[in-house]
Amino acid sequence: MNLTRRFLLTALCMSLMAGSARQVMAQDTRQALSSESVIETIKKRGVIKIGLSLFVPWSMRDKNGELIGFELDVGRQLAEDMGVDVEFIPTAWDGIIPALVAGKFDVIISGMTVTATRNLTVNFSDPYAYSGMTVLANRDMTEGFTLEDYNSPDVTFSARRGATPATVIARNFPDAELLLFDEDGASTQEVLNGNAHATMSSEPVPSREARTYPETLYIPFDVLFDQSAEGFALRKGDPDALNFFNNWIGEQWRSGWLQERHDYWFTTEDWADQIN
Repeated sequence: MNLTRRFLLTALCMSLMAGSARQVMAQDTRQALSSESVIETIKKRGVIKIGLSLFVPWSMRDKNGELIGFELDVGRQLAEDMGVDVEFIPTAWDGIIPALVAGKFDVIISGMTVTATRNLTVNFSDPYAYSGMTVLANRDMTEGFTLEDYNSPDVTFSARRGATPATVIARNFPDAELLLFDEDGASTQEVLNGNAHATMSSEPVPSREARTYPETLYIPFDVLFDQSAEGFALRKGDPDALNFFNNWIGEQWRSGWLQERHDYWFTTEDWADQIN
């Protein structure tokens, strides 16, 4: 064997060894990532810990002090499908992301809107809910109005000073008059009293007000303003957990279960007698 052939064989062997070593390292890395996933922790523990904040009807306490609401249905179904128990950990909203990062719970399921700013700290699943604001109007004052008719100097909106609805109203109906108040309740009361044509707020508040005062108030359009998407929030660096949650959410959308539960809690009052 001449020197050139010997060199080529040696180089080939070294290349094969290096490739094999890279495959072993890649496999070890994948196994390490999998073993560190919160999904594996939950399976070993037998319990999924879910952080949430109380906000009707996402999550709230019934007359017996038990947690009920849309989030509770989602969390319990998720745990059942994982074959584990569930522990809900109520947490103040302003501290819920730091608590997740600190490992106080495995995931946040609490109507958290997906935003780029929050995404700097946590990862989000695909949306499991969508929300937004709707117009709540005085029936007699706006009968026959089109959406464009609301953008007129002859139309008066009411809203809480400094709140998001005031900004959204000004952006979408710049020609309308806008009355500002210090409390949300005052905005609706102005519409009830006939001093304003309409107000706007996040669902399910407008739908509840319309059901409470059906002769006076109604939602004139099936239109969501400032629409947002809510996702599970989880710690960064966990692709296995993100993949699992996304697949689970996708299955629940396709089966219709998520839509059915969302409609129950956000478009009906069937649950209202369970709370004070």
